[in-house]
Amino acid sequence: MDDEVVQRVLQEGGRDYYQQTPSTSSSSSPSILQSLPLHASFDRGYYLLVKSIQELRSKKEGIVAVGIGGPSGSGKSSLAEKVASVIGCSVISMENYRTGADEGNELNSIDFDLLFQNLQDLLKGKDILTPLFDFQQKRRIGTKEIKSTSFGVVIVDGTYALHARLRSLLDIRVAVVGGVHFSLLSKVQYDIGDSCSLDNLIDSIFPLFRKHIEPDLHHAQIRINNSFGASFRDSIYKLKCKSESESEQSVYSFPKNEAQIDNFIEMYLRPPSASEEARVNDWIKVRQSGIRYYLSLGDQRIVDKHFIIRPNAEFEVGRMTLGGLLALGYNVVVSYKRASKSIIYGNLSVSFETIDTLSETYIVLRGRDRKMVEAEASRLGITGPWITKSYLELILDSQGVPRLNTPPPLASRSSGTHKEPLLVAPKPLRIRSDLVNRDDDISQPWTRSPTKSKMDPVLAPWRFISSDGLVVDGSSIDPSSFRDTVQLAPMPDSFDLDRGLLLAVQAIQALLEHKGLPVIVGIGGPSGSGKTSLARKMANIVGCEVISLESYYKSEQLKDYKYDDFRSLDLPLLTKNISDIRRGRKAKVPVFDLESGTRSGFKELQVSEDCGVVIIEGVYALHPDIRKSLDLWVAVVGGVHSHLISRVQRDKSKAGCFMTQNEIMTTVFPMFQLHIEPHLVHAHLKIRNDFDPVLSPESSLFVLKSNKQVAYQDILKLLDPTKICSSAQNFIDIYFRLSGIPSNGQLTEGDCMRVRICEGRFALLIREPIREGDFIIQPKVDFDISISTVSGLLNLGYQAVAYIEGSAYIYQDGKLLIEVDHLQDVPTPYIQIKGANKEVVVAAGSTLELNGSYTTKSYLEIVLEKLPASGRSSSGIYAQQAARLQELVDNIQSQGSSTSSESSPCREVVSPVEGVIEDMQSRIKRLERWQAINTVLWTFLMSAFVGYSLYQRKHP
Repeated sequence: MDDEVVQRVLQEGGRDYYQQTPSTSSSSSPSILQSLPLHASFDRGYYLLVKSIQELRSKKEGIVAVGIGGPSGSGKSSLAEKVASVIGCSVISMENYRTGADEGNELNSIDFDLLFQNLQDLLKGKDILTPLFDFQQKRRIGTKEIKSTSFGVVIVDGTYALHARLRSLLDIRVAVVGGVHFSLLSKVQYDIGDSCSLDNLIDSIFPLFRKHIEPDLHHAQIRINNSFGASFRDSIYKLKCKSESESEQSVYSFPKNEAQIDNFIEMYLRPPSASEEARVNDWIKVRQSGIRYYLSLGDQRIVDKHFIIRPNAEFEVGRMTLGGLLALGYNVVVSYKRASKSIIYGNLSVSFETIDTLSETYIVLRGRDRKMVEAEASRLGITGPWITKSYLELILDSQGVPRLNTPPPLASRSSGTHKEPLLVAPKPLRIRSDLVNRDDDISQPWTRSPTKSKMDPVLAPWRFISSDGLVVDGSSIDPSSFRDTVQLAPMPDSFDLDRGLLLAVQAIQALLEHKGLPVIVGIGGPSGSGKTSLARKMANIVGCEVISLESYYKSEQLKDYKYDDFRSLDLPLLTKNISDIRRGRKAKVPVFDLESGTRSGFKELQVSEDCGVVIIEGVYALHPDIRKSLDLWVAVVGGVHSHLISRVQRDKSKAGCFMTQNEIMTTVFPMFQLHIEPHLVHAHLKIRNDFDPVLSPESSLFVLKSNKQVAYQDILKLLDPTKICSSAQNFIDIYFRLSGIPSNGQLTEGDCMRVRICEGRFALLIREPIREGDFIIQPKVDFDISISTVSGLLNLGYQAVAYIEGSAYIYQDGKLLIEVDHLQDVPTPYIQIKGANKEVVVAAGSTLELNGSYTTKSYLEIVLEKLPASGRSSSGIYAQQAARLQELVDNIQSQGSSTSSESSPCREVVSPVEGVIEDMQSRIKRLERWQAINTVLWTFLMSAFVGYSLYQRKHP
């Protein structure tokens, strides 16, 4: 349970829970069902909702009913889908209860009587038939049966899901605001200036919100402020070319899937303050499909080579929103009809699209993976010529930009809006307090305050400055002397991850255009801030290579765990590699084996016209000795770095002690303030990563765990033989708990932070995972921290209270990861099947015949159960292990202290932990030898079997 924050959810009745007699077994533990108003981020709200449903379901009989309400485009449907994927529940969409009238979000367009009756019957244990509505035909086309026995939870999702007529039937009420709702308010506020108050804007573009929707949202027990909007984090990659006709489809080899036919009307609205110039990024796009309207802010896209890259940026709005925008002075300047015939298979789609005003048919390939889209185009034989212009641009090219029909811009618009921003001195790049204390209650107008109202919705273009500080026109730059005389002008402010990602890609494109290739990018920041994730997303967009500074570790330094020490890097080799890349030569980039702590070889890297960008990421990527050779400097803070600080603050508060963010940072991240942060302030682009990798459903793995014996060969049969890779690891898990936190005498995983020592590295698990049915839902990875951070936790009063030692065989193929763990003093091994796709994990478990043998217990619980009754208190270790654990702790403190001190010499003596690691390495070598023998034998047998099968086919 999530302590004080998770003490929420059923004030003002909830349907019937408080009419029941409380369970005496749970009366001693704090309950999530004690409700106080709470505002949370989307990720945290998702976590709280899942925990709330689980607790309520365990304490009451019958179905748990959840209502998720909020304005159009706020993210409520996305939340319902993600919760349903974990809980396994029925979702009833209010959209299917439309009466057929084209009235947008008006109350009269929803058949409340039928919805109320359906929900009431379901809660009484009756099966129901819910309607299915077709928005193209504008009518109901059938029904869908929901059995009362199928699930123990039902979610009602819709704008009016918290309406007074439904609230009496709901156990849990959730309100979601933000998303495109706030983004559109911010955009319109920017476009028309101060001539209209926020309340008047809301009444114009969301006329039903304040009167019919907002009052219901304040009855919610969980209130979510969703800051997520259009983002390139989950991009759509498109290849587009002309087609002679739709009959050309017969030439290509498509899967025999049923074609999906759609007809759209697409409109572009020009702001009332727009000039004659075609600033299409300032325009609002509205797409009409039947009686549904979808809106996106501007022609948001990135063009890289022949790819068009778009964010998943369309959100549904009511019809009256379009009328409100027109009433505020927006004009429909371009409108066209698009007919589409699409074939969807897997994560790809191929469409034949006809635009009426262009009288052309186009072939469009779409997918979420750049390489996959490119490979499919090659397989189909579609070779272009590729078109990178949008349909809007093609229409403007052929017809010209429509003339303005209205007077020029409003006088209330600030006259200095379009002035060049001033260059300012670098600012310290710290984690903002609102990213750490993100669960504090906020003021009442939370439903009406655009979170981005102070942010200019039109991103400023990148500029260049000369060595004497003057702004330089990019077209006049001599590429041969670019790095010596000209550089990018730093952005004067910091940005969230979504805008930062877009700006980083635009900076790379500006550098390629004006400087030429290669472009070398550095991404720096503290451990766990999101550098690697950002680098991979950038690389996927621009199609380039990523080099991690971890590849340049010197093995002799790692004996003292100096992963965050600059002296651990082989700087001469890195400098030579960068020089070779810049000169167009082949660079031999080292490959570092973290298991053995040594360099295992080299790989060649060379830039070309197809791939003229290289990204270097690491804690010290912006160190002066490195960044002087780079073209673009990007700094990232936040992520798990900030969440660890938040966790420590929360633990300290429960122990009756308050510590400031700065006090915690200087203790657990000493290297950051001394040796990392000073480099980040000089970055061209500063990014605040408020993404929560610990709580977010986007970064979750579904895990099935069993102690049933499984043969090695059966595991290999599950994996793709062309992609399989395997490894053997030894690990030590140490559980840390802050002294002074009240407890009921029993050690639980939720009270602790787990630090795993594996391959000589330290990885941190901050939060207990979600357990649902047979599944454990956990983050995809633990987060690497330095030994000085572990030492800092000990200095803050955390105590090592449990110790688990084990070894693991790991097999994976990109879709599945299967891990076989052998725990010391536990007789049977445990197999874990992990994957991002729940169905794939279930199928793997069924194939291995593990059904009925799953457990959701943590290894801490399993080890505690093995202890004698006298030892099951606050200590999870055997008496004979206590001395070993104390040796580890003492060494961590001494090594951590020496690592955080610049003047401390490297330790020469062999420490207890080094002895542990040496023992681990010897075990790994034995495991690897045995695994190699198994692999050879298995390969020989499979080859013989395949050869015999082929022989039988040829000689029947």
